[in-house]
Amino acid sequence: MREQTKQYINGEWVESASGETIDVINPATGEVFGRIAKGNAEDVDKAVEAAHAVYLKFRHTPVAERRELLDRIVGEYEGRKDDLIETITDELGSPLKMSEETHYQAGLNHFKAARDALDTFEFEEQRGDHLVVKEAIGVAGLITPWNFPTNQTSLKLAGAIAAGSTVVMKPSEETPFAAIILAEIFDKAGVPKGVFNLVNGDGEGVGNPLSEHPKVRMMSFTGSGSTGSKIMEKASRDFKKVSLELGGKSPLIILEDADIDEAAKLAVKKVVHNSGQVCTAGTRTLIPESKKEAFLEAAKQEMAQVNVGDPRGSDTTIGPLISRKQFDTVQSYIEKGTEEGATLFHGGSGQPDNLDKGYYVRPTIFSDVRNDMTIAQEEIFGPVMSVITYKDLDEAIEIANDTKYGLAGYVFGEDMETLKHVARSIEAGTVEINGAKGRTDLPFGGYKQSGIGREWGDYGIEEFLEVKAIKGYFK
Repeated sequence: MREQTKQYINGEWVESASGETIDVINPATGEVFGRIAKGNAEDVDKAVEAAHAVYLKFRHTPVAERRELLDRIVGEYEGRKDDLIETITDELGSPLKMSEETHYQAGLNHFKAARDALDTFEFEEQRGDHLVVKEAIGVAGLITPWNFPTNQTSLKLAGAIAAGSTVVMKPSEETPFAAIILAEIFDKAGVPKGVFNLVNGDGEGVGNPLSEHPKVRMMSFTGSGSTGSKIMEKASRDFKKVSLELGGKSPLIILEDADIDEAAKLAVKKVVHNSGQVCTAGTRTLIPESKKEAFLEAAKQEMAQVNVGDPRGSDTTIGPLISRKQFDTVQSYIEKGTEEGATLFHGGSGQPDNLDKGYYVRPTIFSDVRNDMTIAQEEIFGPVMSVITYKDLDEAIEIANDTKYGLAGYVFGEDMETLKHVARSIEAGTVEINGAKGRTDLPFGGYKQSGIGREWGDYGIEEFLEVKAIKGYFK
């Protein structure tokens, strides 16, 4: 049993004001494996006051000092590698290999990217006799999701610290222990008291008062659109800056000249990664009508090789969904797809064979999907692929953009000029050509209802800054 029923405030682990706790469930078993504090507005106020008390001092720390601080964090993070991998596997249900290669590594990469960005980031610029200054915004409230327990926390924390901003963070109550380890890492790395504060709890008890607190000058949130809208509404009451990374329903456009077998491999990977619990998942697969049957057979073969099972199993590809609630949500979408006339080509409802406990689902492919169907328009957050056919490239682009979201897009084919044209035509913050690997210094964020602002690297630092003009500074 893991347990941390205290909050990390002003550089110390202190008793939570409510005295209440939240059980944390291992999604692979459905059983309680940990317990955390259930924070409230009093905890939030203490944390914000601690951050507010030191924000001016931290804002004015030399850039080199903040770089050295990030360097120490990187060192301590690397020293907790095994703890982080084990913890993420327990609380998220991520297979051990993925916990290491994706989750652990992503967090490390973001701290390194922010550290490296400080080598060239310009916080001051002279214009004639005047000075333009970029300075830390003040106290930032960070609310992070459960699906990437180190990636989403680290990218926000790294950007804030590099900028010189103090923070109060509320991680998801479903995957809180990786964030608790981060608090321990920060403590050991010598992060000054009050600069980083961690308040565990739920949205009502912690998220709402954090969004409403008058001394919080910015809210950075990753999660659902409905919650993001509420945070934006609360933040608007005193005109806080808001950075939101929300949902997605990303298209994968397979071109006429694509290698179908390779396209199927990529399409399945983009759907099942992290059990489909990825905001950038390429869940709408767009295929030319002439290639439909060949693609479906290839995708079915690829999907059949996805091994759903125990996260600690050596041959496991994907583990469970995060919770019973998410399991039920995915089941309802699979049922809705059938009801609306899509063809269930592979998988379906219920649990995979021999998995009668835990929140495991069957990787699923729907064919004959119209883009106006629910499964093509709403974010399912599970390993469910919707295959949509198109007649020509113009129609493919039209279908791809016919969504309220715009977080990511994918295009796969041979002709580079066509690939570039499609990539420029997709309305999304990130578009990937032929499975290209990214970098953590590229901007990440969404168009339309996928969010506001950009994160990662120097773009992530910018989110935590205000811009000031000082006239006559050099006279």
